[in-house]
Amino acid sequence: MFQSRAEAMALVLPAALFAGLVFLVPVIVLLSQGIHIDGQWTLAAYIDFFSKSLNQVVFFRTLRLGVLVTFLAAIIGYAAALSIVSLPPASKGRMVGLVVLPLMISPVARTYAWIVILGRTGIVNKALVAIGLTDEPIRFLFTETAITIGLLQLFLPLMIISLVSALENMPRDAIAAARVLGANWFQVFYKVVLPLTREGLVIGGTLVFTGSLTAYITPAILGGSKVLMLETLLYQRVTVANDLVTASVIAFILMVMSFSANMVLKRVASARGGK
Repeated sequence: MFQSRAEAMALVLPAALFAGLVFLVPVIVLLSQGIHIDGQWTLAAYIDFFSKSLNQVVFFRTLRLGVLVTFLAAIIGYAAALSIVSLPPASKGRMVGLVVLPLMISPVARTYAWIVILGRTGIVNKALVAIGLTDEPIRFLFTETAITIGLLQLFLPLMIISLVSALENMPRDAIAAARVLGANWFQVFYKVVLPLTREGLVIGGTLVFTGSLTAYITPAILGGSKVLMLETLLYQRVTVANDLVTASVIAFILMVMSFSANMVLKRVASARGGK
């Protein structure tokens, strides 16, 4: 037994060392720059960061939009996933392929497409003016609304794929049995579907929330310098101000927010599943 365990450790050790050198060491070096300043260990950089009103606004905007995008993705994702799993196998495969297709397109191209759609001379404004809902174009670009739409379109496929996988592993007669027992559709979803697919929701929610926090291209293009988020603020601090200390602080905050979201989703799913 000891010999087999030693052999297993010998096989795992090179991969562990590679992961440590390539991933963990750079992260530790990056994060240490925010707490090791001028040869001293201090939290002054974090205190200074949160003491500025602009940083507070950017922090809460990033958190709010991340939660909003995740919530909208869950609602739309469940509706789409429930529709997909009810299709025949051949049609189900085609629909899953259509859901995955946007992931094969560059996020830059997908984001720039929203400029054509939401711009002052874009499709949406032309339609609103044509039907008389407004006399002049509405400014959609460089707003939180544009960022929310862009992030939702960017990461919604990840939520749908996670929920489709979870729904396919759910007992096929669970919904029918609940309906026979007199449950309405809201009760079926809240008491049957949601508990049985909580793992897929946790995975999809973590992917969407983390992606919304760390995405740069979409907030930079659709939000510009008028609607900053943490990732665009981090880019500015590195490229414009050459402020690596603040950039390290922002990177650590993003990591904490991502891990915290995963823990919260797991805790909520576990509590819901235990009822």
